[in-house]
Amino acid sequence: MQKVKALRPGSTLGVVAPASDVSEESVRQGATELERLGFRVVLTDSLYSRHHYFAGLHTDRARQFMNFFEDPRIDGVVCARGGYGSVHLLHLLDPESIRRASKALIGYSDITVLLQFLEQQCSLVCFHGPMLAREFALGETAYDKQVFLDVLGSTQPGLEINCSHGITLRGGKSRGPLTGGCLSLLTASLGTSYEFQTKGKILFLEDVNTKPYQIDRMLMQLKLAGKFETVRGVLWGEMLGCVQGPQQDYRLPDIVMEILQEYNFPILYGVKSGHTSSRALTLPFGVEVELDADRRTLRLEEAPTI
Repeated sequence: MQKVKALRPGSTLGVVAPASDVSEESVRQGATELERLGFRVVLTDSLYSRHHYFAGLHTDRARQFMNFFEDPRIDGVVCARGGYGSVHLLHLLDPESIRRASKALIGYSDITVLLQFLEQQCSLVCFHGPMLAREFALGETAYDKQVFLDVLGSTQPGLEINCSHGITLRGGKSRGPLTGGCLSLLTASLGTSYEFQTKGKILFLEDVNTKPYQIDRMLMQLKLAGKFETVRGVLWGEMLGCVQGPQQDYRLPDIVMEILQEYNFPILYGVKSGHTSSRALTLPFGVEVELDADRRTLRLEEAPTI
C-alpha cells in the first residue's frame, strides 16, 4: 500500500460532495471548524449543485473529485457528506492519477465505496473519518480532534487508538491491514468488479438505523461469500439506531456472536467511528494494525502517512 502525504495545520483541504447534496449552512459551519484547527479549506465550484438526490450530475461530481486529486495546491480531500451516489463515480475515476497524487481521502458512510476504490484499485491508504457537513459542522463534541490530527499527521509507527468505549465480544490479539466501512455498502459490492477483500485483514463494520434482522441478513451474505474465512479480527461500530423497536428483548451483539461463533478471531464491538453519537474516531484503511480486544486498543504498526 502506498502512503499518502501527511496533513497538518497549514495544509489545504479540498471539499468534495461525491454523493448526496449538501446545504450551504452545514458546509460553512464545517469549514469554520477545519479553519479553527489551522487548515485552509477550498470548496469545489459546484459543491451546491443538485440533480435528483445527488450533489450534481455524476460526470460533474467525478470531475471535481479528480480535479482536487490532480491539483497540486490541494493536500488532502475531505468529503462533505455521504447519503447515496458514490457508486456512480467509480467508472469515471482514474486510479493511476489518484495513486500518483498520493493524497488522503477522508469520509465514511456512502464514501465507503470510494475508500474501497482507493484501497483496492489505487493501492492507496485512506481514512474512515469525520466529514465536513456532519461531524466538523457539529464541532468538537462530534469527532475526536486529537485522534484526527494524530492519524492524519502521523509519519511514525506506534500510534495507539483508545477504544475503551467498546465491548469485548471475543478476546485476543491479532494483526493485519485494516479495512472495511459501512456494512450495507460493503455487502452491495459483492459480485461486482469492486468487491471488497478481507483475506488476512482486520475488518471494521458499521451501519446506522438498520434493523437487527437486516444486519443478520447482510452478515449471512458475507459469511456465505466466505468473507470471514481468513479475517484476523473484527471491529464493530456503535451501530447507532440499529434496533427493532422499544420491545426488543435481545441485544445486537448477541446476534453478531451467533453468526460469528464458529470463528476464533478477536471481536471488539462499539468502536466510535462513522455513524456515532459522539467523538468519532479516524481510522486508517490499508495500514497494518494490531487489534487487542482485551485492552480495547488499536495500535498502528506502520505510519499511515509520509
